[in-house]
Amino acid sequence: MPQISQSGNFIDTFEHVAVEIFPDNKEGSRYVAQQIANLIREKEKKGQHCVLGLATGSSPQNVYAELVRMHKQEGLSFKHVITFNLDEYYPIEPDALQSFHRYMWERLFKHVDILPENVHIPDGTVPKDKIKAYCQQYEEQIEKAGGIDLQLLGIGHNGHIGFNEPGSNMNSRTRLIALDQATRIANSYEFAHIAEVPRLAITMGISTILKARRIILIAWGQHKAAIIRKAVEGHSTEQVPASLLQQHPDCTFVLDEQAASELTRYKSPWLTGECEWTPKMIRKAVCTLALELNKPILMLTDNDYNDHGLSDLLVEFGSAYDINLMVFNGMKSTITGWPGGKPGVHIPDHPERSEPARKRVLIFSPHMDDDIISMGGTFIRLHEQGHDVHVAYQTSGNIAVNDEFVLRFIDFAVGFDEIFGIDKSRATQIMKEAREFIQNKKPSQIDTPEIRAIKGLIRKCEAKATCRYVGIPEENVHFLDLPFYETGRVEKNPPGEEDIRITMDIIRQVKPHQIYAAGDLADPHGTHKVCLDIIIEALKRLKNEPFMDDCWVWLYRGAWQEWEIYEIEMAIPMSPDQVIQKRHGIFIHQSQKDVVVFQGNDRREFWQRAEERNAATAELYDRLGLPKYAAMEAFVRYHF
Repeated sequence: MPQISQSGNFIDTFEHVAVEIFPDNKEGSRYVAQQIANLIREKEKKGQHCVLGLATGSSPQNVYAELVRMHKQEGLSFKHVITFNLDEYYPIEPDALQSFHRYMWERLFKHVDILPENVHIPDGTVPKDKIKAYCQQYEEQIEKAGGIDLQLLGIGHNGHIGFNEPGSNMNSRTRLIALDQATRIANSYEFAHIAEVPRLAITMGISTILKARRIILIAWGQHKAAIIRKAVEGHSTEQVPASLLQQHPDCTFVLDEQAASELTRYKSPWLTGECEWTPKMIRKAVCTLALELNKPILMLTDNDYNDHGLSDLLVEFGSAYDINLMVFNGMKSTITGWPGGKPGVHIPDHPERSEPARKRVLIFSPHMDDDIISMGGTFIRLHEQGHDVHVAYQTSGNIAVNDEFVLRFIDFAVGFDEIFGIDKSRATQIMKEAREFIQNKKPSQIDTPEIRAIKGLIRKCEAKATCRYVGIPEENVHFLDLPFYETGRVEKNPPGEEDIRITMDIIRQVKPHQIYAAGDLADPHGTHKVCLDIIIEALKRLKNEPFMDDCWVWLYRGAWQEWEIYEIEMAIPMSPDQVIQKRHGIFIHQSQKDVVVFQGNDRREFWQRAEERNAATAELYDRLGLPKYAAMEAFVRYHF
């Protein structure tokens, strides 16, 4: 998606704070890291300390990784840097896996030459009766250091900055605050269960943040897009704390294109000035107009176009009738009951080729259930229509199995030995040790390799059962166990050469005519994004091999988001019976039912998310005047 220049258009009319947009998280993070490095060096030349306000969470991880790289490879020194962190859970031990103290030392401080006495992180162990005095002292330490030169911020789904929840007073200072339930749910991906997420936190106040001489707020991913629009284009209000940054004289929002996707310059660029009317942009404009007016596409009039900023479209392409018909036919051609192509029939605008009639299909599934959750109806239909379907499960998904589920399986295995008089083997001893570990497990502990193996086995058994349910032969089920995932923690290793090699090997083995991969980038762990990046790199390296000439790649989205209606290039309709069939396939994954580990900010079970998302897609097609179905699964083609 091209960035639109702020010169010569009306972007400033909509946006009330400076915005820098980058193609992806990595480029944006490099930019932010460079800004921080420039400031550190500038202050060092003047013989001054550089005082940084730092944030935690998923957003600044690549910023810190780039700063570490610059320290090691470019000599960036932190000896004259003083840091103050925004916040910390309360109560929490500094060595807990989820503590911000541990986060900062593991991702930045222990890798650079910063002086420990210059690091300030709110203490989650201060007795409650001493919190008020401690927070006052934290404010005094900031003032003694000369104030914050640059404050780095993230943004919560409800607009919080630091842990300043909606309604926080603009004059608030460092304090203990009760966390909004929405924040606790959003942050629950770091914890095994929502009940383990602290209810309190120590946070810098909004007044403290606004005193910083410069502020950079970073946000990545489509799941941040809605709140970014409110913060950037909405009124400055305490109900959206990030919107108060509009009042700061030197504040910049640094976003990737996904996080910026709801801004007017992206959502409705025709309202900001010059617009390049590509076929995709025309479809976007017409679908947006039809849905906004609650009219079928074919019912839109010239007046509708003129009254909603689309008169240029009429000038360039003729009457509403001509434009409506063009977009309607394009949307209609995306609908097909033949995801592998309809054999023996040449349909010019069909999303897929009719030949070969029997295709080799490779479905990549980041976790053990993404295949059935995200494209279960298509998965089943591809098999029923005679295609040679393979599934490649990219990661073990072991951290998403809760401890109680493991104990249940251990009890079964031990009981099985006892009932049938099987000799107590090493396996029984491992299960005994696993039970003892789980029963005495502390919040800061990572599962042992044995427990992770048990959890991975549980998920593999569920995946195999799902494939049997669909009808896929066992030899077509592949478990890749990509190494990047195997840390035992939510935080994963960066993808490496071994991950790419494994992925290339399975593509070479299957030689697919179709590849399906997860394009769902709102996954809070980022696993889907990493898995997609690995596939894309593998495809780049394989593109010159002969079998790749006849390979098409389709991207699905999963439990976290759906494609925009104008983006969809293939829509697979589902009947009510097929919806139930898909639901039963999802139910096979019992470890992910009822109590979902790392559920994110959506409390629905995965089968509910899938059904409601598929029904919503079908409803949008219906509202646009196209055939009505119970549900639809949507895909976008990736051109490599």
